[in-house]
Amino acid sequence: MNLHHQPDTAILLRRDADGIATLTLNRPQARNPLSEAMLAALSEAFTAIAADRSVRAVILAAAGPVFSAGHDLKEMTAHRADADRGRAYFADILGCCSGVMQQITALPQPVIAAVEGTATAAGCQLVASCDLAVAGNEARFCTPGVHIGLFCSTPMVALSRNLSAKHAMEMLLLGEMVPAEEALRMGLLNRVVPAGDALAEAHRLAAIIASKSSATVKIGKRAFYEQREMGLKAAYDHASAVMVENMLARDAEEGIGAFMAKRAPIWES
Repeated sequence: MNLHHQPDTAILLRRDADGIATLTLNRPQARNPLSEAMLAALSEAFTAIAADRSVRAVILAAAGPVFSAGHDLKEMTAHRADADRGRAYFADILGCCSGVMQQITALPQPVIAAVEGTATAAGCQLVASCDLAVAGNEARFCTPGVHIGLFCSTPMVALSRNLSAKHAMEMLLLGEMVPAEEALRMGLLNRVVPAGDALAEAHRLAAIIASKSSATVKIGKRAFYEQREMGLKAAYDHASAVMVENMLARDAEEGIGAFMAKRAPIWES
């Protein structure tokens, strides 16, 4: 187990155990905003995890009653006094946030959101950007920007790639709170569990993933997101080429051989 020697006051906590890295947003008194500091901490953590071969799955959780309230509006509003009325700052902070979301997709390891409480605006975007998401049954989700004249256009990118078009537009146009069970039906979540159990369920899923060949999981995750952006023929061509290379990999040879011999596989990675 590796606790990374962090004080409990760190803005983002990391705890490693059994091949699973758990990152916890740790500004509960401020509703875990995706502030400059939080985005920087997440980016740094994802960069480190991407290069850490001991990590086979990642869980993203949060301290306190709110998973994340999204961007720090006070931090952003302060820059309206800038000479350009904040244009350069807004572009920078939104670019940083988009970069973190793309880091999650590009990460070799699957990322599982464990949500208790509310996840709003960019906080909802963070959940939608994770590969899997589990929530307690009292969790709620929304993209409320439309209420304050600021349409949730960047959260829309992640939502529109997870939900059906009409469900995504419903969240974006109405800005209403969506209960966990409804978010499950919409496709934002994989599981809904009793309140307080989201982290335990996320760990259960992460442990299953951690038992697989990490090389194979890496290949599959990357190919999933690559083919999704392609037309049908290009997607099949790409997936076929990936599968040929995967078939020639050591872990595929071992896994197929183990299956045929009716024994447990011994993964190289």
